Amino acid sequence: MMKSRSYFSMRLLVVSATIAGLTAVAAPVGADGSLVRLAESPELEWGHCPEFMPEGCALAVLQGNPAERNADVFFKLPSKATAPDHWHTSAERMVLVSGEMRVHYEGQDPAVLEEGMYAYGPARLPHEATCVSDEVCVLFIAFEEPVDAFPAE
Repeated sequence: MMKSRSYFSMRLLVVSATIAGLTAVAAPVGADGSLVRLAESPELEWGHCPEFMPEGCALAVLQGNPAERNADVFFKLPSKATAPDHWHTSAERMVLVSGEMRVHYEGQDPAVLEEGMYAYGPARLPHEATCVSDEVCVLFIAFEEPVDAFPAE
């Protein structure tokens, strides 16, 4: 199916807004290059998720520049909220820091992540995530490519 020029313009706008918002909250790396952060750290600056994500969704840059390769973020999803089907240009390497999250990648069975569990998400594969716990879910994500998120169709 051929996509319209306005469709691609809208997607570019979502990516640009996401990167611009995250760049504003980029975390400086320590003078020696090392860094340690807790999800509850008052030093973290939480920014907004793309507008297609649920209210209360937030991102905090832990390391790197989200507009460049190899940035690490915390992704916060409120209790019982769902991040609708979306995809990223980058693969994701994830560890659930708090809560319990159900993740469903297109063409695969859903998986439930518990605290401390690792997950890998291939680039460009649509998926959704639901925080199924009564507490907020925080997911650590390491991106190989610049941080982005596109609504799936």
